[in-house]
Amino acid sequence: MLHQEMSSPGRVGQLLEKTGFTLDIRRPPLGDPLPETLSEHHGAVVFGGPMSANDRDEFVRRETEWLAVPLREEKPFLGICLGAQMLVNHLGGVVKSHDHGLVEVGWYPIRPTEEGRKLLHWPEMVYQFHREGFSLPSGATLLATAEHYPNQAFRYGKSAWGIQFHAELTRAMMQRWVVRGAHRFVLPGAQPGRDHLGGRLIWDTHLKQWLVDFLDIVFGGGRDVKLSAGAEAEPQMPPGQRKVGRRGLA
Repeated sequence: MLHQEMSSPGRVGQLLEKTGFTLDIRRPPLGDPLPETLSEHHGAVVFGGPMSANDRDEFVRRETEWLAVPLREEKPFLGICLGAQMLVNHLGGVVKSHDHGLVEVGWYPIRPTEEGRKLLHWPEMVYQFHREGFSLPSGATLLATAEHYPNQAFRYGKSAWGIQFHAELTRAMMQRWVVRGAHRFVLPGAQPGRDHLGGRLIWDTHLKQWLVDFLDIVFGGGRDVKLSAGAEAEPQMPPGQRKVGRRGLA
């Protein structure tokens, strides 16, 4: 699920398509329906967006309640930033801003927990773009933590995952975010735009490889995929839906 007309699934979509999945793009804010069952899908990904998981918009409520479907059917589910926060709200947790008003907008260090280290190797730095964080839902396992927002990645049950940071951004996506989100760079704790693009030159290779390994754990079949510079082109996807195959990802 994407939350703006021109949003892209970025590297997540590229990697999943490379491993044989067909993407079924839904945009709930534009009125796209959500599947009543994932019987014809392998799993689902809910991406980020400029809105809050606490907003009262109809689509926010509908999408948050819909998360009962992948949880009930034990289908692989990944929530990224807003998607993770919706999952936390669905599970009875709390989504809120930092007590001292700090944000994470730029590159910040994270630390895997013991459970996280058992799963895979984590990058030292990740790209963030958020003003709110979340509590750890009851029954969830914390996988990565950080100083100001301690809950950065978690697993719930057999197949549901939430991450606060953004590993999905292609270079073109980051450039758009830096231009369109420049008004956030003055917020407490945010980094200036030049550090976003400069940090990418230093930290992005490790973050990109982490995503490959992580998607293999969540959805299977991706460990042999390597993204090259040529894979950074934006996928040409018109707004709306794409045909779903048996191995489709909603």
